[in-house]
Amino acid sequence: MTNPARELSPQEKTWQVHLRLNEALGLLSGEPRREPMRELISTMLSHRTTHANEEKAYFQMLERFPTWQDVINAPFEELADALSPAKFPGAKAENIQKALRLIEREHPDFSLEFLRDLDVPEALDWLMALPGVGLKTATLVLLFNFQKPVLPVDTHVHRVSQRVGLIGATVTHDKAHQTLLEMLPPEAHVLYNFHRHLLSHGQKICTWRAPKCEQCVLQDLCNYYEEVRSKGIDR
Repeated sequence: MTNPARELSPQEKTWQVHLRLNEALGLLSGEPRREPMRELISTMLSHRTTHANEEKAYFQMLERFPTWQDVINAPFEELADALSPAKFPGAKAENIQKALRLIEREHPDFSLEFLRDLDVPEALDWLMALPGVGLKTATLVLLFNFQKPVLPVDTHVHRVSQRVGLIGATVTHDKAHQTLLEMLPPEAHVLYNFHRHLLSHGQKICTWRAPKCEQCVLQDLCNYYEEVRSKGIDR
């Protein structure tokens, strides 16, 4: 029997996934959870690090070095030690100090509010010129703090999108930002909910190991469920 989901275009399926997860998880307001500098530095710390350890590293850093100027002036070894709960604390300490120096050069008040007035390509270019800031971090800051129509794709969003069949198996994280973005309305509240809901779904249900397909509200839309789990294949 043909899976009805196979008859949907990727764009139609992406919208159905968005609606299904909105219904299951509830619409989020999109209000910023952190001020922009906090979002930027915390996201830099989050690479390959759990949220709990990201938070621990961030607050441990500010406990020892309470201002951004203090962080810039901190002895490298001491800053790296403060960031030790995060993975690769030395590399992150170096990138954070370099990024803060560049920000200070143009904006001595360490405010990122100027990004609100830039168009998306210009804002992305500015952020991604900072050491340690890639496309995921830049899009997350622009969407979460400035309601720009961009779509962050982290490991969870990428995995769920591939399993369900919104993007192909060979689509990279960076390519997925644009591919998924083009299949959704360019509206910040839609993109915010899509990102947050796929992230949550990937953390709690569509996990890397042993996805909980029996609890998934996307079963009838999902290529992975049709091809693997519904046939009892252990993969």
